Amino acid sequence: MENSFFSNCITRTQVAGFSVYRGKVRDVYDLKNDKLALIASDRISAFDHILKQAIPFKGQILNQLAAYFFGQVKDIVPIHILSIPHPNITIAKKCDQIPIEIVIRGFLTGHAWRTYASGKRELCGVVLPEGLKENQRFDKPILTPATKAVEGHDEDISEIEILKQELVDPKVWQQVKDYAFKLFKRGSELAENQGLYLVDTKYEFGLYNGEVTLIDEVHTADSSRYFFKDDYNESFEKGTKPRQLSKEFVREWLMQEGFQGLDGQTLPDMSDEFRMEVYDRYKKLYEIMTGLEFNPSSTEDFDFVLEKVLIANS
Repeated sequence: MENSFFSNCITRTQVAGFSVYRGKVRDVYDLKNDKLALIASDRISAFDHILKQAIPFKGQILNQLAAYFFGQVKDIVPIHILSIPHPNITIAKKCDQIPIEIVIRGFLTGHAWRTYASGKRELCGVVLPEGLKENQRFDKPILTPATKAVEGHDEDISEIEILKQELVDPKVWQQVKDYAFKLFKRGSELAENQGLYLVDTKYEFGLYNGEVTLIDEVHTADSSRYFFKDDYNESFEKGTKPRQLSKEFVREWLMQEGFQGLDGQTLPDMSDEFRMEVYDRYKKLYEIMTGLEFNPSSTEDFDFVLEKVLIANS
């Protein structure tokens, strides 16, 4: 792959006259008037660390897939999107963030499986039965929340602890839970229509004028895991890993390289070949779920475009 392809990475933005908050993958500009500009960069994170190399056009794929899914669920829950003026940019309502990541799991995989395999039989207050196997589908989806950390790792937390610590108003929490399970049901239906299973996902919510509102992203490769339906049963019976579309393969690669985000571990470098594989997987999920071909937009004059967008929305 030509080096020019890998030069199309947006890793950091800065516009004079505007303050910016940098999350793991997004740069966030406060535009006043209760609006935010969310810039989907090409940074990629895993184990709560930003990897050294970026993935070309990942931000565009992420932002546009999120926009697609927000459109598919806006009849269920109020959403934060106001406009998408550029493939990397979302103008959104400024919400008071609810400090809990809402994780819904339909299968025993990833972090849930690693916890189960360690011998624990309770995850975020949910008691799991004996005899489950890796990647097994639950009888019904489970809720496994996590506290949102400004730095470092998010921490698992039970519903009882959320209410005991008064992290969320009980009425708001009930609304959030109801929305989350409805969203997972809709996401699962959309995925199955496209030959995939929605395995697990995270949702984030905020309050806008006191109304619970879906924020951040929804059902993307950064927030969700998908299995292919066609050979899931066969792979599960054989005990082999199901084919999937998610960021989990990046985590698996990191673990093979000796990195799990623990103290003393060093982030490995991604080769261009591996970065291309990551790009291809993000692109594939976008095209499967939307039925549209992904055509990247040039990032050559992005700083100029971003400045115009920020000024126009201030």
